Amino acid sequence: MTALEEAGTRHRPEAAPGPDGAPGAPRPPLPWWRRMVRDRAVLLLALPAMLVVIVFQYLALGGNVIAFQDYQPYLGIGRSLWVGLENFSILFSGDPEFLSALRNTLVITLLQTVLVFPAPIVLALLLHSLVSNRVRQWVQSVLYLPHFLSWVIVVAVFQQVLGGAGLINNFLRAHGWQPIDVIGNSDAFYGLITSQVIWKDTGWATILFLAVLAGIDKSLYEASAVDGATRWRQTWHITLPGMRPIIIMLLILKLGDSLSVGFEQLILQQDAVGLGVSQVLDTYVYNQGVVGGYWGVAAAVGLVKGVIGLVLVLVANKVAHAFGEEGVYRA
Repeated sequence: MTALEEAGTRHRPEAAPGPDGAPGAPRPPLPWWRRMVRDRAVLLLALPAMLVVIVFQYLALGGNVIAFQDYQPYLGIGRSLWVGLENFSILFSGDPEFLSALRNTLVITLLQTVLVFPAPIVLALLLHSLVSNRVRQWVQSVLYLPHFLSWVIVVAVFQQVLGGAGLINNFLRAHGWQPIDVIGNSDAFYGLITSQVIWKDTGWATILFLAVLAGIDKSLYEASAVDGATRWRQTWHITLPGMRPIIIMLLILKLGDSLSVGFEQLILQQDAVGLGVSQVLDTYVYNQGVVGGYWGVAAAVGLVKGVIGLVLVLVANKVAHAFGEEGVYRA
């Protein structure tokens, strides 16, 4: 029985005993205000987080109205002119800069889905296979560290190692070899940012998968070993099926955020490689709105990006249900 099923069992209304001690009719559920009084301690603990989500997530949605205005900050939303769907015309007029940003976003999204998403799964399996808990904890601590570094530091580290005057190129020059242009090479940019994401976030992303691996029943491995199953077959028939629900859930959430591919990471490296390969939808919104002053166009692109992410989540969740998985939610 899963944790969700146990929770549902706990909150299921109990049947009132009949006159002879046999189960009678189920008790009616408590009204909502009685449940709030009963759970007031939990609600008070959750109140600060709820306020943050309401203010910065839900109330902020009202700002999307500027996507239908010729918004001017000094006029505000109330006095800016309404232009209807004019700001959305850039999505259909074939603007080269927008199409370039869309293409780069899709390419980076594909690379991160194929290469970055499976990386913590593989790393979690490798860490889980370590026999010594002390070695495992030490390796995990080392791998977690890059997650707590800002993108400014991460980009600076890669520049110090791979830059024109970096560690590797200085070593190559010292031995009479030609330096390798990585940081300023637009052809190597996609591989560079993918490796940066893997280095920074893979270790931290393994936490959830390691927790799932720790919850798999050890008797399943023992029984399969008695039947002569190899380590590979145990992984394929026990470990991966045990991880499948969380993998599907995270993949669905990843699809919802798939068009957001790292604003800070990319904006810091645009000057080195140019906008041709580094301009994505997030940086396009920034350059159009904050830098260029076209706030309505930037808001329109951001709104469409959010709607596409929502549709991807809903569709992927339905597909997961069709294959018998829980997905993110069940209607």
